[in-house]
Amino acid sequence: MAVKTILHSRSQHHIRESRVDAIFMLINNAILLFIFLAVLYPLVYVFSASFSDPNAVAAGQVWLWPVKITPKAYVRIFEFSRIWTGYANSIFYATVGTFVNVVMTILAAYPLSRKDLFGKNFLLFLFVFSMMFSGGLIPLYITVKQLGLYDTRWALIIPQALSVWNMIIAITYFRTSLPQELLEAAQLDGCNDFQYLWNIVLPLSSPIIAVLSLFYAVGHWNQFFFALIFLANKDLFPLQLILRDILIANTIDPNLLEDAKTMAAKAGLRDLLKFALIIVASGPVLLIYPFVQKYFVKGLMIGAVKG
Repeated sequence: MAVKTILHSRSQHHIRESRVDAIFMLINNAILLFIFLAVLYPLVYVFSASFSDPNAVAAGQVWLWPVKITPKAYVRIFEFSRIWTGYANSIFYATVGTFVNVVMTILAAYPLSRKDLFGKNFLLFLFVFSMMFSGGLIPLYITVKQLGLYDTRWALIIPQALSVWNMIIAITYFRTSLPQELLEAAQLDGCNDFQYLWNIVLPLSSPIIAVLSLFYAVGHWNQFFFALIFLANKDLFPLQLILRDILIANTIDPNLLEDAKTMAAKAGLRDLLKFALIIVASGPVLLIYPFVQKYFVKGLMIGAVKG
């Protein structure tokens, strides 16, 4: 009863904020609200413009809500038969590529996070050195060509199988979030390194795996430059290259147009396509992100070590 009485009395007495704290919170919330609106408004504008009439967009009449709603841009995009091929290819690159990336990153990061790994500082130096110095684009192209990866799906996966920056993030997570006591307890129970990695490290590393998966998946989904260099078969093009072809196909050539009205209409459609292409390209990532975002702030190490 005494404990309940104390808790009840504490719940009735709230700590009063000082005037300085209240002013700070007010300013802080105002700044955060401004940043939120600054980030949200371009997204809302692009979405509204993609559904608006081309003339209204060109005249600057679209401010927040769509004007004269029309799906003309999306109809034009999805009439392009290769758009579905591009989606399928991007999904393949994002799923398979992300799986390869995460596996390679964990296999490199976990050993380098162990204190008992012989020569770990030298190995880490080699990884970091590759971030600062590289052979360049032409040697990379020759290497991909000589390995027989050119114009194959693996040309967009194998050369980028490991990101050193993401590996360093994973190393930091393993060092700070996995207590040494867990390893010592597992070794006392007769657990070898592979069993410890599979049965203990991976289940406790869901947050960093989710973060790495998101980083790699977004990178593969937005893949453009390497696909442009290493792929010649259009059936292997990711979505970004397909969208580029759609935009180029609607580029105005003044020498081929004699009617000013036709030129203006095509110019308006081209501008409208830009907004619609942004939504088509970024839509899947925006839909998936809310399901992964919770892992950025949620840790699973609470209660992992007792006593």
